[in-house]
Amino acid sequence: MEWLNYHHLLYFWAVAREGSIAKAAEVLFVAQPTISTQIKSLEKSLGQKLLQRSGRGLVLTEVGQIVYGYADDIFSLGQEMMSSLKQRPSGRPLRLAVGVVDSLPKLVTREILKPVFKRRKRSTHVICREGKIDPLLAELAMHRLDIVLCNEPIRAQASVKSYNHLLGESGISFFAAPKLATKLKRGFPQSLDGAPALLPTDNTSLRRKLDRWFQANGIQPMLLGEFEDLALMKAFASEGHGFTAIHTVIQSEISSSHGIKPIGDAEGCSDEFYAVSVERKLHHPAVIAITEQARDRLFS
Repeated sequence: MEWLNYHHLLYFWAVAREGSIAKAAEVLFVAQPTISTQIKSLEKSLGQKLLQRSGRGLVLTEVGQIVYGYADDIFSLGQEMMSSLKQRPSGRPLRLAVGVVDSLPKLVTREILKPVFKRRKRSTHVICREGKIDPLLAELAMHRLDIVLCNEPIRAQASVKSYNHLLGESGISFFAAPKLATKLKRGFPQSLDGAPALLPTDNTSLRRKLDRWFQANGIQPMLLGEFEDLALMKAFASEGHGFTAIHTVIQSEISSSHGIKPIGDAEGCSDEFYAVSVERKLHHPAVIAITEQARDRLFS
């Protein structure tokens, strides 16, 4: 029986996915010569060249593409096994590492994660990391994160093989400080035409959906501010500088904490929320609790 050195295969897999030995070395915390030596050993054992130079970078050979496909499946299955074993009692708190896309409203994130802190059978040590989607997916692929929470599905052509688990969707509502909200309620939604607006930046899923809704309804608000930090956006709205858009699922909390009042709903406009994993089927008990609670209660 021929034996495969999976340690060598892991190094090749990391280089193929990261695109260079230097980047793979950073991810794996090893020296570049070590990776080069291991990959040469793998190529020797397989009797095939897996990588070749293209300009300053490396590309997969035809055989390398085949090996990479198998390696991707192997290490994905390994992660599924590890996640499954986390369900076994060990006397220690269960660890859950969550990546949160920075465009996700903090209050929505809090509601999604609430079930983790209410689990009575076993305590859970939660680690939350916030950032842009691509770095978070890289962390997910290296199994440093268990899931990534986002409000857009990861496309099939993404560099990281992952699976989207729909948690649910929320409608979008418009809010403003009490005086402005009372004024804009009259004649809504046409009252928003020309009204001062504080909206998310145009690189977010929510903003793109709002722009389509405005266009479909013949509304052109007077844009006073665009924000990546949605908490800052709501703070300016509470001071009466303009109306803003908020996920309906957290509207009661927003009204009480920020003192802004509802104007009306963006009929037909909604935002979806996903838990992204490298597993086709979820095994981590805390992740299962999150998804079940979100689907059955939060977004039902």
